[in-house]
Parts: sequence; C-alpha cells; structure tokens
Amino acid sequence: MLNESFVHLRVHSEYSLVDGLVRVKDLCKHTAALGMPAVALTDLCNFYALIKFQKAAQGAGVKPIYGSDL
Repeated sequence: MLNESFVHLRVHSEYSLVDGLVRVKDLCKHTAALGMPAVALTDLCNFYALIKFQKAAQGAGVKPIYGSDL
C-alpha cells in the first residue's frame, strides 16, 4: 500500500489524443484500492474524459483533480 499522502498528478487516459492507455474507471478503482486520497487526470490537449472521470472518482471515493497537458 502506498503512502496516503501521495497523489499522482499526471495521468493520461484512453481519451488522450496522442498517448495513454489508462481506462478512467479502472484508474479510479485502483487509486482507491491503493489508499490514495486523490488523482489527477491530465489528458493531452483535451477534457473529453472530464464527466466520466468525475463520476468514476466520486463512485470510488477518490477526489478528482482536473488538468490538461498543453
């Protein structure tokens, strides 16, 4: 189990335009399982996964942090 104060601040999901294979629901479930309080989704040049990320994070009890890698 990771330290509960660790928060991953740069994750590209399946919605990232160039790279990223992480599925949003799996990301949130895994983050909660590791005991992390939050996770940031920073897809490349878009916010396509924003609503899906919000719902998945809330469902898993994880605080979502929104960003975009510009």
